[in-house]
Amino acid sequence: MVRGRVVAGMSILESVNYPKDVKTLTYPQLGELAEEIRRFLIDSVSKTGGHLASNLGVVELTLALHIALDTPLDKIVWDVGHQAYTHKIITGRKHLFGSLRQEGGLAGFPKTEESKYDCFNTGHSSTSISAALGMARGRDLGSEDYVVAAVIGDGALTGGMAFEALNDAGQSGSNLIIILNDNEMSVLKNVGAMSEYLGHIRTQPGYYRVKDVTERGLSKLPFGDKLVGAIRRTKSGFKRLILPQTIFEDMGFTYLGPIDGHDIRRMAKAINRAKDIGGPVLLHVKTTKGKGYNPAETKPFAYHGVSKFDTESGMAIRDKVKADYSIIFGRNLRALAKRDSRVVAISPAMPLGSGLKPFLRAIPHRFFDTGIAEAHAVTCAAGLAISGYVPVVAIYSSFLQRAYDQIVHDVALQNLHVVICVDRAGVVGDDGETHQGMFDIAFLSHIPNMAMLAPGSFAELEQMLRYAVTEHDGPISIRYPRGNMQITASAEPFVFGKAQTLMQGDDVTIIAVGNMQKYAYEAGEMLRDSGVSAHVINLGTIKPPDEAAILDSAKRTGCVITVEDGVISGGAGSMVAMLLAQNAVNTKFTALGYDDVFIQQASVASIHKRYGLDAAGIAKTATDILGRGI
Repeated sequence: MVRGRVVAGMSILESVNYPKDVKTLTYPQLGELAEEIRRFLIDSVSKTGGHLASNLGVVELTLALHIALDTPLDKIVWDVGHQAYTHKIITGRKHLFGSLRQEGGLAGFPKTEESKYDCFNTGHSSTSISAALGMARGRDLGSEDYVVAAVIGDGALTGGMAFEALNDAGQSGSNLIIILNDNEMSVLKNVGAMSEYLGHIRTQPGYYRVKDVTERGLSKLPFGDKLVGAIRRTKSGFKRLILPQTIFEDMGFTYLGPIDGHDIRRMAKAINRAKDIGGPVLLHVKTTKGKGYNPAETKPFAYHGVSKFDTESGMAIRDKVKADYSIIFGRNLRALAKRDSRVVAISPAMPLGSGLKPFLRAIPHRFFDTGIAEAHAVTCAAGLAISGYVPVVAIYSSFLQRAYDQIVHDVALQNLHVVICVDRAGVVGDDGETHQGMFDIAFLSHIPNMAMLAPGSFAELEQMLRYAVTEHDGPISIRYPRGNMQITASAEPFVFGKAQTLMQGDDVTIIAVGNMQKYAYEAGEMLRDSGVSAHVINLGTIKPPDEAAILDSAKRTGCVITVEDGVISGGAGSMVAMLLAQNAVNTKFTALGYDDVFIQQASVASIHKRYGLDAAGIAKTATDILGRGI
């Protein structure tokens, strides 16, 4: 490829493999490249699933970044990172998109071990400014010279960590560029004061037009450049006469924008200008989520994270799932709230994924979307609880990690009746390490006053939710997996603190937590067919566990296996092992779960099989311990 010309017989995208290739293109060619990338993304994601709308919205922004910056020397930190597909396409990974989010394939988020162009691992919201500031300070301490830029969405600004970082960065004096990608959306429509504030800034285009015209005119006069520089540096200049100072300038940033994030030329110019200004600069960019694909533009929330779909119709290609745990949770919570006016629901920007849309539609005045702010959501729930309400907070397991201190200090310490529904508990598969819900049993079960439940079926979730909302006194959590995996065998009704017997046996005790009941029951059937009598226990109440049932079965069989969709260390298996040791029960014992590692992307079934958590794996563990073969 040479400047302004693409290799004969190849599309522009086919000729682009690295950022240096992008830099050789003319702006008309870059416009064509943007459209080719969009077609590539739509076609590729339709086959693998992934994050579509967010990536379609940042194509031009990404190209402009790689034109203006010298990556990988210059650093780009993508907040969350689910909008980094174009970045991956033009940094040597285009050919890997057929394996996107699949086992051993291309990660759905930036990953340092995957490419030198990925300078920081991301996956959770509101972290980019903190990471970028740390990298800028590291650069300064080492007397190095490169650009550090953070790309953060307007939805991520609802996260408190982003404001902590803005506060620090604004007074730091470090050269740092923060690009605020403002599409008025996170997963759903943004909520809160910051969203309204950004909306106000967007309504002031007159100021920016006057500003640009004035600067261009002055630059043509003798000493015009000096005049422009003086105006930029003088806060009492024409800007304050036309538009009040922005909150970002109050925090110490030079504020630029808002500008059209789909105009590559203007974007590249603005980024270069931010580099020249120095110090902390915030560049406000306006984009359209889902741009270029009508279904995604019309319903960007529906195309945030998608499964395989038909590109013509936009319809998902999969068997229609009538219900999953999130849907069952939402339906039942709505029914409980209709019967009890004290029940309120809280979601940190995930009402759709958590199944709370029916509640929102039916009882909007008792539904609170806190934005992407899990810590705030939990402490807000504590405030509602101490005011006499019954708050139910639905948070994905991997995101609940961000609210640990609030659970301990603001909920459990005061023994408040807050119901924490831990969605996506256990491994979730394709999203990889940053989203696996492996740790909630370990970090919740050791908190005083905290009770913990885990259903293995929709019916059990319904019973547990009813108990947690209407009968329990104090903090309680219910963990349930993504999807609809559940046991089909009949079980005893849920009773708090009581284990259920799924199968009677005398040779081996299998204690299963939550969705692992299905595998444990199937393993019991396999063992029975081979002459091994398994006693299968459903540990629906993880804390407090049914000590009597566990000890009685362990003493009878002399062999115990625990099975959980979480880490072994600190998990339910550890609790059972301690119980057996404290009571001097001499048994053979094995805990099945996840080792001391972060689990990479793969299908949930594949992960379960790899760690011996499926029926065959559990049965094999039992026969290995007993010295028998199946």
